[in-house]
Amino acid sequence: MNNLENSLNKIAEHILHIDEASLASLWEKYRTKVEDFSNTKEWEKAVIIFSIINAVRAKNAIFNQQTLNNNNPSQQKTSQKTPKEKPYLKLVK
Repeated sequence: MNNLENSLNKIAEHILHIDEASLASLWEKYRTKVEDFSNTKEWEKAVIIFSIINAVRAKNAIFNQQTLNNNNPSQQKTSQKTPKEKPYLKLVK
């Protein structure tokens, strides 16, 4: 593994130790910052932070759905036949 991958793995490890509830409390703050574009390093960091928050939310949603499906095999058959819910992600322009 090269230095870049090592750095990214360390960042991912740190992020995995942050609970979603703590991140969720920051979601609105960073959504507002991202929507209010400014050509600054602070805005760029806000975009990265907002993306991380959304990535953790998406990861947890996938993890929870898979755990639910694996724990309830009868649910798997019905969930495959019905349309899936839209993920809880919002488009930011």
